[in-house]
Amino acid sequence: MSSYEARFKVWRGDEQGGDLRDFAVEVNEGEVVLDIVHRIQATQAPDLAVRWNCKAGKCGSCSAEINGRPRLMCMTRMSVFDPAETVTITPLRAFPVVRDLVTDVGFNYQKAREVPAFVPPAGLGPGEYRMFQEDVDRSQEFRKCIECFLCQDTCHVVRDHEENKRAFAGPRFLMRVAELDMHPLDEAAETGLDRGRAAQDEHGLGYCNITKCCTEVCPEGIKITDNALIPLKERAVDRKYDPLVWLGSKIGRRTP
Repeated sequence: MSSYEARFKVWRGDEQGGDLRDFAVEVNEGEVVLDIVHRIQATQAPDLAVRWNCKAGKCGSCSAEINGRPRLMCMTRMSVFDPAETVTITPLRAFPVVRDLVTDVGFNYQKAREVPAFVPPAGLGPGEYRMFQEDVDRSQEFRKCIECFLCQDTCHVVRDHEENKRAFAGPRFLMRVAELDMHPLDEAAETGLDRGRAAQDEHGLGYCNITKCCTEVCPEGIKITDNALIPLKERAVDRKYDPLVWLGSKIGRRTP
């Protein structure tokens, strides 16, 4: 089928409220949902608000919910839908609506600022860091994040409980804490910062019940739950309850 007319329902409105509007749009072979949204803008609703940038799945701007599932519009091919079905596009549910498909994701930038930065080793300059390749590879997985915030949107702790947002950083930023906590060159502990304790006490690690919904929607295929959140939970519990780990934390390092 080279082209056909598809039925769409697109949410229109603002912070005061809105509803789904019906559109009949031509779909051509090889197109993605973002193509259709642009066609709706060009032919039927020029004031339709949508956020996008690269159209290559690398900027994370065009996040939305398509048939109820958080996705990138530029990476969701129309071929995955039955031509007879109605495709529904709505804004990310976890964040306040600005207008139409655009949401205010400022919550995520606030949480990013709350995560203390990498603490470099004392006495080492740029280009002097040395790490095992396996440590580089482990950290590199998390650095693939494009900050589309689909994981934040689908996490029910954020999505269904507005009151949790103050105390819970969400999977994207707990993953950042985990990355720094396992980084062999991070010397946060030397400054008195226990990243595991901070994850538990300040970033709400205990709220996460590892349902893996964040991993399921990640467009970069990052194993957020298995490789970041679960190991971080294990280390946090060890530091708090394992007597040998606790004792080891009280013994200072010998300095040459």
